[in-house]
Amino acid sequence: MIKVIWLLRRADHLTLDEFRDWWINNHAHLVASEQKSQLRGYSISVRSSDEDALAGRPNSDTDWDGIAEQWFDDGDAFNAVYGRPEAQVTRSDTDDHVSRLSRIIVTEHTYIPMSVTSASERVQS
Repeated sequence: MIKVIWLLRRADHLTLDEFRDWWINNHAHLVASEQKSQLRGYSISVRSSDEDALAGRPNSDTDWDGIAEQWFDDGDAFNAVYGRPEAQVTRSDTDDHVSRLSRIIVTEHTYIPMSVTSASERVQS
C-alpha cells in the first residue's frame, strides 16, 4: 500500500474560511466520487487558523494551509486515477484554488493508532 500526502497553499484571492469551505464542501466530494474505484482511504486536514499560539511553534510560519492523505493499493492504482484524462477535472479545480501544491509519497508507520478514547483516559487505565 502507498500513501500520498498532498500539501496545499490557498490561492491569494481566498481567505482561510473560503479555502476551507471550497475544500470541505466541494473539492473533497469531487475527489472522492472521481477516484473511489481506486482509493483505499482519503482524508483532508485544513489549517484551523492563521494564528498558531500553541506551545512548540517553529520559528517560521508554515507554507501550507492543509494536507490531503490518500491511500492506494500500489502505484498502478495511483496511476489509474491520475493518469487518465478525467483527472484534469480535479487538477483544474485545485489549480483554481491553490497557489502552491506539492506531494510526498510515503510509507506509513503507525506507533499509536487512532482511538475512540481520549489520551487521558488511556493513561488512567
